[in-house]
Amino acid sequence: MKWFVALGMTKEKLQWHQHPKDKLAHYAKDAYDIEYEFPFGWGEIEGIHNRTDFDLSRHEQYSGKSMKYFDEATKEKFTPFVIETSAGASRSFMAFLVDAYHEEEAPTAEGGVETRVVLKLHPKLAPTKVAVFPLVNRDGMPELSMKIEADLRQHFRVFYDDSGAVGRRYRRQDEAGTPFCVTVDSESLSDQTVTIRDRDSMKQERIAAASIKSYIAERLL
Repeated sequence: MKWFVALGMTKEKLQWHQHPKDKLAHYAKDAYDIEYEFPFGWGEIEGIHNRTDFDLSRHEQYSGKSMKYFDEATKEKFTPFVIETSAGASRSFMAFLVDAYHEEEAPTAEGGVETRVVLKLHPKLAPTKVAVFPLVNRDGMPELSMKIEADLRQHFRVFYDDSGAVGRRYRRQDEAGTPFCVTVDSESLSDQTVTIRDRDSMKQERIAAASIKSYIAERLL
């Protein structure tokens, strides 16, 4: 449960479901599911089952080989219980994807409001960590942008985009779940700083181009 929450899943949309005693498998002492509240209702994303000593005692019975463990502290032997956990990659992926998908109002460059589609994946789960843009395709901005992209690509999955208005480029990366966008502008050419934008808050700050790697790495912890 902590693993799902630590990777950004909404805690209030997770719950434990205990299996009724009359529905347990004959070898099980107890069983729980971790469930996520999908738009269609609650669904299991992981199962945890206490199988007692059934597996090892049966193996011992038919193989003739002892499966007992000797506890040095108590000087006793016992057959260990097996705790079985089943977490499906596809179920977890769907839950993370559903949880991250948002449609929200965002200001436009013209002073209006539009609907922004944003995939608020935890930065660790985002397929692309950072996108790099030249503000315009002239005056040395593309060359500096490509240099920054090449440097970052040694450490992260990076996307380079120089097509269309920068606002549209931001929106495309929002939809893809890219947590950070770096924009190179005319100021970058003179002082080697860039604008870095946070996907979720849409806030922008000015940082040194040489600090981009550490800035992103700190937020991936």
